[in-house]
Amino acid sequence: MNVSIFGLGYVGCVGAACAAKLGHHVIGNDISENKVKLISEGRPTIIEAQIDELMREGHEKGLIEATTDSRFAVLHSDLSFIVVGTPSTKEGHLNLSYVFNVAREIGEALRDKESFHAVAIRSTVLPGTNKEVGRIIAEASGKRVGEDFAVVSNPEFLREGTAVEDYLHPPLTLIGTDSAKAEEMFREFYREIPGEFISTDIEVAEIMKYVNNTYHALKIVFGNEIGNICKALDIDSHKVMDIFCRDTQLNISPYYFKPGFAYGGSCLPKDSKALRTLAHDHYIDAPVINAIDPSNQMQKKNALEIIESKGLSKIGILGLAFKAGTDDLRCSPIVDVAEELLGKGYEIRIYDRNVRVSQLTGTNADFISAKLPHLHEIITDDLDEVAGSSDVLVITNREPEFEEIPARYPHKVIIDLVRQYRSLDYDGHYEGISWKNINENPAQDEEIRHDRQRTDF
Repeated sequence: MNVSIFGLGYVGCVGAACAAKLGHHVIGNDISENKVKLISEGRPTIIEAQIDELMREGHEKGLIEATTDSRFAVLHSDLSFIVVGTPSTKEGHLNLSYVFNVAREIGEALRDKESFHAVAIRSTVLPGTNKEVGRIIAEASGKRVGEDFAVVSNPEFLREGTAVEDYLHPPLTLIGTDSAKAEEMFREFYREIPGEFISTDIEVAEIMKYVNNTYHALKIVFGNEIGNICKALDIDSHKVMDIFCRDTQLNISPYYFKPGFAYGGSCLPKDSKALRTLAHDHYIDAPVINAIDPSNQMQKKNALEIIESKGLSKIGILGLAFKAGTDDLRCSPIVDVAEELLGKGYEIRIYDRNVRVSQLTGTNADFISAKLPHLHEIITDDLDEVAGSSDVLVITNREPEFEEIPARYPHKVIIDLVRQYRSLDYDGHYEGISWKNINENPAQDEEIRHDRQRTDF
């Protein structure tokens, strides 16, 4: 394929060399005449492992050229990659002026092009940038986004020192697009790249680089805090973290990475508190570990605020135990929410077929008697009784029987804390605690008739 790369800095230079390695013809573009001269001579603009050889090979095969003429680059390519810098402002925002300037240049060049053109944003940008780039190109070109051209989000995940290997052997290749034609072009461009090719929503692709890098930063800080605690206890922290990383079933796995409700149970609250106390007793500052519980409490507050925002007084809670398939109520986060709602005068009914109040014993019984002393009056194993008498249904556990809630109980307000559904066409209102609306039914946008005002204490 014929591709143009706008920006011949670190990412652009690696992209040019690797694209040529894959057999594509590359036209590099930059406002820097020195960078253009280097690429035109088959020399890289950066220092990076393997880059000299790849650049030289691409140049010798006639697969790499460079120019300061953006119009030439667009008219002689099918794909354009935007890989210019997005420096941070003093306030932490991104300076996107370079991206928008290139978009305008591409748009102006597209005025004279008849064939479909795809533009990939490779630079690290915030959600919403793709849409603005599309608007700028459409305005400058007089052409229609999605029909005459498409803007694709294609974030890079390259590490300095291993950038060539990361490009040619990634764990996955990600694009965000709503254009089937553009997706087909990018599948062809990355055809020789191993790993899964993922095409997803534009906004999902735009935010992924930030999610990845923030998590990488979190891992480093978490490892350092564990190391500091271990040092104070004369424990080999590297042995600890080596064993930690060997557990790929829970520790290094997708198991806990599901946005939803707060955690509960007997282990996570108790053990994380014990580790915080251990650090405190040895005068070790552990701000990340100390922030875990406040963040968990915040998610309970978020759930409470969503429930109150509906303005309805009859609340049905589906699932009281801290997770599905158990009767363990210890530190169950929905218990705290139910306690708050009762204190504010809401009418609460609870369904949980696993919980038998008369059979609760030990710390389980002590916990619930302190939080919900009259639980036996509001809990039942009759789902119809709870759902039928409630205006708001709060799903707190992912139970198979809750899949039929929208069909069996129409017109209710459903608040989903566990992502029970992937998508919905439900004639009532639906809201998830940590994800955008998934209900496509027009009834979703109808006004809710409130029967109470929110009360703040």
